[in-house]
Amino acid sequence: MQQALPYIGRFAPSPSGPLHLGSLSCALVSYLHAKQAGGKWLVRMEDVDTTRVMPNADSTILHQLEAHGLHWDNSVVYQTQRQEAYQAALSSLQAKQLVYACDCTRQTIKTKGRYYTSYCQHRNLSDTGNALRLIIKNNQASFDDLLLGRVTVEPEFCNEDLVLKRKDGLFAYNLAVVVDDIYQGVTHVVRGADLIDTTPQQNYLYGLLQSAPPQYLHFPVLSRAPGKKLSKQNHAKAVSTENTYQTLSVALTYIGLAREKQLATQDPSELLQWAIIHWSPKLLSKQREILISDVNEV
Repeated sequence: MQQALPYIGRFAPSPSGPLHLGSLSCALVSYLHAKQAGGKWLVRMEDVDTTRVMPNADSTILHQLEAHGLHWDNSVVYQTQRQEAYQAALSSLQAKQLVYACDCTRQTIKTKGRYYTSYCQHRNLSDTGNALRLIIKNNQASFDDLLLGRVTVEPEFCNEDLVLKRKDGLFAYNLAVVVDDIYQGVTHVVRGADLIDTTPQQNYLYGLLQSAPPQYLHFPVLSRAPGKKLSKQNHAKAVSTENTYQTLSVALTYIGLAREKQLATQDPSELLQWAIIHWSPKLLSKQREILISDVNEV
């Protein structure tokens, strides 16, 4: 019987702004799941899209995590320092003739139908100035989720050829995240349900890179209105580094861990220790989002 690998989880924010209640809740769920398993919890800055990076947002995020008692293991990894690894992965796929250039815009794809159907695969376009796509064939549309059970994504979406490098020369998120999770030995990906649909394509890429995919747990994101999750783009309020015990209490309530009595010390570290002991994925809702009101956003 094969021995299970030691648990390694991660929280991978984009430094496009400070943490808000939604992203803090994401950090909290992944932290609790890792620590209850006796595992490591890593932090990675997903700054591969440099056009969205806000100056000093990374240090702000790290300060917010520390203020709430969410201390990470190992060094923080930055995607901007991993460009050679992404190029190596891309080159290995190109050597297998699994990559082609594409000049389609979103509008072009929309006019041709709901999904991208490998339109550019046989056009022999130049790599220069065009996006580079991975050929995907007969992809498995289903995967197992530790909260949701067997999940099936639309097969047409799962078989869209995946962009690996954008036409502006930046590596795409889906390539970077898979290469980084392999590099860091991540065994469990605990993340928001808004990323469910990308999972089969990422699993396909794991296979081509000769690595087993991690176990997944997708949990509901916090939203102000249906389909409007808390995000930096939607101007969600940054969480304060003051009164962090109260902020953690609110976040824990949304993930199903409400305390009936406050701790006498109101120490975030003590609250987290209590949460680790009482944590269970079964406490999470199986919906894709949880609606909150602005008055509850801290």
